Amino acid sequence: MKKKKFDVILFASVLILIFFGLIMIYSASSIWAEYKFNDAFKYVKQQGLFIIIGIFLMVFISKIDYNKYYEKSNLILGVCLVLLVLVLIPGIGSVRNGSQSWFGIGSFGVQPSEFSKLGLIIFTARYLTINDKYLKDIKKGVIPIMLVLFLIFGLIMLQPDFGTGMIIVVSILSMLFIAGVSIKFFLSLGAVGAFGIVFLIAIAPYRMDRITSFLDPWKDPLGTGFQIIQSLYAIGPGGLLGQGFLKSRQKQFYLPEPQTDFIFSIISEEFGILGILIVASLFLIILYRGIKIALNSKDEFSKYLAFGMIFQILIQAVMNLMVVVGLIPVTGVTLPFLSYGGSSLLITLISIGILLNISRK
Repeated sequence: MKKKKFDVILFASVLILIFFGLIMIYSASSIWAEYKFNDAFKYVKQQGLFIIIGIFLMVFISKIDYNKYYEKSNLILGVCLVLLVLVLIPGIGSVRNGSQSWFGIGSFGVQPSEFSKLGLIIFTARYLTINDKYLKDIKKGVIPIMLVLFLIFGLIMLQPDFGTGMIIVVSILSMLFIAGVSIKFFLSLGAVGAFGIVFLIAIAPYRMDRITSFLDPWKDPLGTGFQIIQSLYAIGPGGLLGQGFLKSRQKQFYLPEPQTDFIFSIISEEFGILGILIVASLFLIILYRGIKIALNSKDEFSKYLAFGMIFQILIQAVMNLMVVVGLIPVTGVTLPFLSYGGSSLLITLISIGILLNISRK
C-alpha cells in the first residue's frame, strides 16, 4: 500500500487550537495561580509540558500502522479495565473534586477513564469489523458489545464521572449507527437510557442539584447555580470583538477554575463573537477532515476507528459548549485541545495521531 504525507490541514488546525489554548490558559489562570502558588505561569508550565509530550506522541503514533491496534485491541481494553479497577482502590486512586478517578503523580494527575475512551473505540472498531454480518441480529451482534460498553460505563460511574461516561456511551452508539444497526434498537435503548439517567440522578443528590441549578440557576446563585451564572456573565459582555486579551473580569475569582471546563467563557469574554467563530471554525475543519479520512478509508476497521475518534472529540466539545451556555447541566467535561488537563489532551492528541496515520494510506 502506497504511503503519502499525512493530512497537513488537520495537523495544522490541531496545533493552532492547542497553542491558542495555552495562551488562554495563561489568561484564565494567571491571577488565580499568582494568588495560590505565587507563580502566574503555574498552569501554563504544566500544560506546556503535556503539549510537548502530546505533540511528540501525535507525530510518533502517526507513523505506526493502525493495523497494530487491530491486533492488540483485546490487550488494550484489558489494560484499561485493570486501570479502572485500580483507581477505585483507596490508597492507589486519589480523590479530586469529589471523584476518585485519578492516579496522583506528584503535582500531576492521570485519569484512566480518559485512556478507556480510546481503548473502547479501538476494541469496538475491531468488533464491528469482525461481526459486521451479525449486526442485524441484536442479540448476537449488538448485545455483546453493549455489555462491554456498560461494564466500562459502570466502572467509571463508581468513581463517579458521569460526563466521561456519557461521552463514551454516545461515541460507541454513534459507531453502531454508522455500522448500520437498526434504528428500532436506538429507540428502545433511548427509553431504557432515560430511565437509567433518572435512576442515576435519584441515587446521587448532587446530580439532582445540578439539574435544579440548570433549570433555575438563580434559585441558588451562590451555590449550585454559581458556575453557570458566572459563565453567562462572562459570555454576555463579549460583544463582537470582546473585552480584549487579558481583560476578562470573571476570571478574577468569580468563575471557579476558569482554565478548565469553562475556558470557553473566558475566550468569549475576551475575544467576543470573533473568537467564538474562529474556535468553532477550527473544530469544524477538524471534524470535516476526520470524516473525510473515515470515508476514504480502505478497510472497515480504519473506517470505524476514524469515525469513532472524530465523533468522540466532537461529542466532548459539544457537551462542553452546551454546559458553558447553560443548555445542559454541569458535567465536568473539558473542551478538547483548549482546556487545562493533561490526560484529556494526551488522549486527544494520540487519537489525532491515529487519524493522521489512517490518512497516510
